[in-house]
Amino acid sequence: MSPVLQTLADLVRINSVNSSYEGGPGEGEVAAYVRRFFEARGMEAWEQEVFPGRPNVLARLPGRNPQRRIVLEAHTDTVSVKGMTIPPFEPSIRDGRMYGRGSCDTKAGLATMMHAMAALKEEGVVPPCEVLLAAAVDEEYSYRGVVRLCEGLKADAAIVAEPTELRAVIATKGVLRCRIVVHGRSAHSSKPHLGVNAITHMARVIAAIEEDNARLAGIQHPLVGCGTCNVGVISGGVQVNFVPDRCMIEIDRRLLPGDRAEDAVAHYRGLLSGIEGVRAEVEEPLLLVDEALDTPADSDVVRTAVQVLRELGMNAEPCGVPFGCDASKLSRAGVPSIVFGPGSIDRAHTADEYIEVDQVEAALEFQKRFLLSFA
Repeated sequence: MSPVLQTLADLVRINSVNSSYEGGPGEGEVAAYVRRFFEARGMEAWEQEVFPGRPNVLARLPGRNPQRRIVLEAHTDTVSVKGMTIPPFEPSIRDGRMYGRGSCDTKAGLATMMHAMAALKEEGVVPPCEVLLAAAVDEEYSYRGVVRLCEGLKADAAIVAEPTELRAVIATKGVLRCRIVVHGRSAHSSKPHLGVNAITHMARVIAAIEEDNARLAGIQHPLVGCGTCNVGVISGGVQVNFVPDRCMIEIDRRLLPGDRAEDAVAHYRGLLSGIEGVRAEVEEPLLLVDEALDTPADSDVVRTAVQVLRELGMNAEPCGVPFGCDASKLSRAGVPSIVFGPGSIDRAHTADEYIEVDQVEAALEFQKRFLLSFA
């Protein structure tokens, strides 16, 4: 295997399932590997604590202009391995693909960034700008790693590794996650008329949300499509012979560039208040708020990415994706950002996750040329 594929295999062997998932050990071992990788090459690397035993790892390559900085960011955590049909931590290459948890999302992207920086160092090439690599924790749960990274961060551009099939992504959807609670009144099931059934009232709430989704489908963004709302969790009732006095759902609302989370919350509160006879509320605090990425096509980071992709004979048209990632947090911190990486999001989180090895090699070449081109 080439050096970048060997590093990817090493990373896949490390179980870095986010510790917020059952049985997940967290990212500590991957963080140690990344730090050793750079220190072994005489490059500056250090840890940035996020959670105990779960640090971000930062590495620095000096540039000719110390006043300009590029951030290369990739997350080190993965989702659970439950339900996988392949050994999750035994990387294998078959038919031009490397299999294993995290191979696509997003250890391949991390490996290409690590080797792009290391290659410049080993070749004695000083890039035009300082390069800061950030291997960040917790992207798959609550984004606390990138939030910590952004504290006081100053940079002129960022590339965030996610599987984009080697496309330069300039727009992503945001996400609002919240709980909606319906209140009823308990009673014995032999006399249900004495109670108020929170579950049947919740059925009316869900029907109203489904009807409202037709409105979302009619509002299209040119790069990411329409907003969506999914009811992903429901719970209610105590036992079968009680009239339930409480029912709860959790919704996942995907936001378009330009949407504000507070406006979406206000919309759902208005929707609930309009359902006659139902006592329902959007519960505080909200579970997650992450607004969309919308990087201008004429920004330096996009123009440089387009130039490099053209030089490599790859699809240089900027595009959008329906998922969210760490890039939106960097953008809100004032760092113009794109998302780029090998592999397809359709392979992320799957039972047989894999990455195309030729895309890994192509992504490495893109990263190297970008670092030499961005000035």
